Amino acid sequence: MNARAWLALWTVYVVWGSTYLGIELAGETIPPVFAAGVRFLLTGVLMAGFVAIRRGRAPFRVGRNELASAVLVGVLLLGANAMLFVAERRVPIGLASLLIASVPLWIVLLRTVTGDRPSRSALVGVATGFAGIALLVRPGGQASFGGILLVLGSASIWASGSFLSSRLPLPADAFVATAIEMLAGGVMLLPLGLVLAGNEPLNPASWSGRSLAGLVYLILIGSLVGFTAYVWLLGHVPIGRVATYAYVNPVVAILLGVTFLGERVTWRIAVGATIVLASVALVIRNEAARVVEPFAE
Repeated sequence: MNARAWLALWTVYVVWGSTYLGIELAGETIPPVFAAGVRFLLTGVLMAGFVAIRRGRAPFRVGRNELASAVLVGVLLLGANAMLFVAERRVPIGLASLLIASVPLWIVLLRTVTGDRPSRSALVGVATGFAGIALLVRPGGQASFGGILLVLGSASIWASGSFLSSRLPLPADAFVATAIEMLAGGVMLLPLGLVLAGNEPLNPASWSGRSLAGLVYLILIGSLVGFTAYVWLLGHVPIGRVATYAYVNPVVAILLGVTFLGERVTWRIAVGATIVLASVALVIRNEAARVVEPFAE
């Protein structure tokens, strides 16, 4: 772990932990599903353009099976992320980040159901982690029960997409695969966002400066900078060290929620957070290579 590795790791810690705040701000005045569609479509275009400028068209020559797999995974992953955009209107970002941190637990559960054999320690971590989630899902304060269910649905669908991504043929280049996934998700979400917007304004002139800043941050920093740092880490740092982002991101999100949104950390959230994050740490320590998948990319 040299200075560059630590810088990249802390970039992932802070940037992906802060995307929960970016989602909250973007969704204040921009219709949430539409905001998610704009984010991922523009990110996909920028990422594809970056690859094309550096390496030409060759990396995009992928087979039909790889293309279809990337589209399917993109629809699942980014559809799950769009659900978080909607949910954060009803759930504090600290609580949302803790529930999303359960993604590795869902992946181990899916592996178990499909006949894989995770380690006994991982299964203990899953059982303990879901006990912590049960403590967290009791609505209270600013959180609605419907919003909490949306976040849990988001986590489980993201886990399903992550689970499939490890079993389907995807483009070998991580940036190309992600660009295709982003474009697929954006193409799906943008028209859906138009339909679901209802009476909410779609004119950018009606959106607040905070929302626009949040959306730009998500595109340029949350997706491009965060994902670039993550891909670099995968090639230079042991996977177990990279995987620690999964239980550091919620801590960053909680601190930002308290600092900028006035959110409160109740005893129930504190206890639930301790149980969930300890369980995720246990699972990742034993199953890092199979459960690491960036959520807020």
